[in-house]
Amino acid sequence: MSFRTSLFAAAAATLFTLPAFADGIMVMDPYARAASPAAKSGAAFMMIRNETGQDDTLIAAQTDVAARVELHTHVEVSDGVMQMTEIEGGITLPAGGTHHMMRGGDHVMLMGLTGPLEQDSTIDVTLVFEKAGEVVITIPVDNERKPEAGAHSH
Repeated sequence: MSFRTSLFAAAAATLFTLPAFADGIMVMDPYARAASPAAKSGAAFMMIRNETGQDDTLIAAQTDVAARVELHTHVEVSDGVMQMTEIEGGITLPAGGTHHMMRGGDHVMLMGLTGPLEQDSTIDVTLVFEKAGEVVITIPVDNERKPEAGAHSH
């Protein structure tokens, strides 16, 4: 990768780590990843802050990069064995609260990818809230990100 390309990629990554605001919903530190270039699924992670003054619920997500999009979480099924499952009823966001969507927890599941999630590219995802409506965000693809990168302990 040339210096110019590296510089552009670094600038783009910095730009996309800035919070996205829409109707009192703030999305911070979003990123998407897939396990490999040939993967048929991927996931998006982020922190969502509700500054609307009223409780809201993230009820869906949509994107053109996947045939199907679901809100997922991990649940223990037996003796420490974790399984991914769709979150029924959405994710509640209390007024003034922040919800962390991270690896090993809640996340946006992208199934039936229409193409590879390539490092340093971006995808557009629409988050659908019960009260705030649709919030469109541009998410950088970061397949190299470590699980603890961007983790916050609140």
